[in-house]
Amino acid sequence: MPKVRSSGGPPRREGFNRSNHSLNAERPKEGLKGVAHPRTKATINRLQMYRNFKAKRDRRGKIVTPAPFQERVASGTVARVEPSVKWYGNSRVISQNALQKFQEEMGNAIRDPYKVVLKPTELPITLLNESAKYQKVHLLDTESFESTFGKKKQRKRPNLSVRDYEDMSKVVDEQVEQYSQDKDNDLVREDDGVKDAVRDWVFGAGQSKRIWNELHKVVDSSDVLLQVLDARDPLGTRSKFIEEFLRKEKPHKHLFLVLNKVDLVPTWVTQRWVAILSQEYPTIAFHASLTHPFGKGALINLLRQLGKLHIDKRQISVGFIGYPNVGKSSVINTLRSKKVCNVAPIAGETKVWQYITLMKRIFLIDCPGVVYPSAETDTEKVLKGVVRVELVTNPEDYVTEVLRRVRREYIARMYKVSEWEDTQNFLEQVAKKTGKLLKGGEPDTTVVARMVLNDWQRGKLPFYTIPEGYETPAGQKESQEDEKSETQSQTSESVKKGRELKQVQDFRKIRVNLEFEDDEIKELDTMDLKVLEEQKKERLERKKNEKQMEDEESSSGLSDVYSEDEFDEASGRVVRKRGKKAEIATSCGNFTVEDLAPALPGKEKMTAKARRALQRSLKRKKVGSNFYEVAN
Repeated sequence: MPKVRSSGGPPRREGFNRSNHSLNAERPKEGLKGVAHPRTKATINRLQMYRNFKAKRDRRGKIVTPAPFQERVASGTVARVEPSVKWYGNSRVISQNALQKFQEEMGNAIRDPYKVVLKPTELPITLLNESAKYQKVHLLDTESFESTFGKKKQRKRPNLSVRDYEDMSKVVDEQVEQYSQDKDNDLVREDDGVKDAVRDWVFGAGQSKRIWNELHKVVDSSDVLLQVLDARDPLGTRSKFIEEFLRKEKPHKHLFLVLNKVDLVPTWVTQRWVAILSQEYPTIAFHASLTHPFGKGALINLLRQLGKLHIDKRQISVGFIGYPNVGKSSVINTLRSKKVCNVAPIAGETKVWQYITLMKRIFLIDCPGVVYPSAETDTEKVLKGVVRVELVTNPEDYVTEVLRRVRREYIARMYKVSEWEDTQNFLEQVAKKTGKLLKGGEPDTTVVARMVLNDWQRGKLPFYTIPEGYETPAGQKESQEDEKSETQSQTSESVKKGRELKQVQDFRKIRVNLEFEDDEIKELDTMDLKVLEEQKKERLERKKNEKQMEDEESSSGLSDVYSEDEFDEASGRVVRKRGKKAEIATSCGNFTVEDLAPALPGKEKMTAKARRALQRSLKRKKVGSNFYEVAN
């Protein structure tokens, strides 16, 4: 069909459309509520093409309104392509060396977690990836069908991995040595009547389809992802599957690690784990607390930097992912300095994802804990806090591993039991100490076992996994010095990378809530105090600027009732630093509570009946002149 115009004469002129409809390409982009990314002009034209893909005609067949992208030319005009050589030439030519250099630099930037790709190009750079080339063996490129089968075949004998019978016998002997009957699933075994029991349903926690759907919602909706780890067992609570999924399927998402519960391990363990994990992803040590937080300022500064990097976006979303019961909701409550998410020391408290506003341009997304199906035993699941203790059928079976991991001194100090022969004897002694007895004075070991597992999951028993480089016995000084030098070199590399994001933490501020033995307390590695002083000065300057003029990020409901504690160099201890007092808004105005009045001596607590009578007596009665004053 030739492209025509609706009426004769010159083309019609269109004025400036001032409507705020979402299909108006000329509408203002500022002040749109609930719209993060307004539609572009190309998107609007494409949607109009889907809706009005035909030209509108009258009853005589004359075109009244042309179709989208239909030019206004005279009726009956046939379209004509200009004869030119440019249609057959290359639009842009690039050399192979430049293409290879771009491919290498782009690959290095994507693989480095400390570099951020702000605005990717619109070119199909995925075509440069040669991953599909090595996924399968291309046999036809080396040997075709004609040269292998038929009359023209050239191959005389098959290509074998061995040259003669001697090589074959060596290969067979090696396979016999590596053979294990336990790993042979095809071996026919005698039926002795003993079979593996069906796994209890509670050990499938965090693996349901609904939970994984919630995770994918959070991943798709987030620009930045924070994986929360438990400082007592960082590698055990780390999901490698999610990291590989983000690296392959979502390379444009930024991933950071948050090492939570640093108050349950010694400070040198926290510093060492941060240095190890920072080699792969940027890592921040964190202690979730409304009164004494650690790492709150560093994490908020990191989110502010990411918000400034994505200045083209109206808002960014930060998703919190990780294992159950690692403290994702507690971290969000700490950032907001008030309870906005339900928290509990048991797994599965967060059921669905939820949005929380941190600043005007930064939103937080809480996600339920997800566990990838792996070869973890039931004991590991219970000790990681994935399973609720009250749902476990035989809790006595898992106390043995707790007694093996925790030092004997800590167990004796916690439960006031000095000696025990085995797990059953230990549970019986604790039951008698705590009065957990059944009829006839028999100890209730099931209740005591649940009590011990609850103490383990809630961090009352001192335990931590030893970082790499500190597993040697305490008699080899030379090896310890070598390991210390290696540790300092690795720590310095991670600190250098951390300086790029301007996030160097002072681990001396951490308040450890558990008591450890003297042989488990070690000195910290050397820290760059100059960087810490610069960060402190920048923080003070930012607070002064926020007092002078109201920043758009400071007026968002981000509470600053308690700031982070400071480390006093003179006294060598952590000093609690109180921030500005909370301002309470009422109908009478805004005010700040300076101090509470002391309670009157000898005043007894009133009953509910007396309290209601007092309220009725103080209430103004609408009679006489008071009626018009109150009613009108």
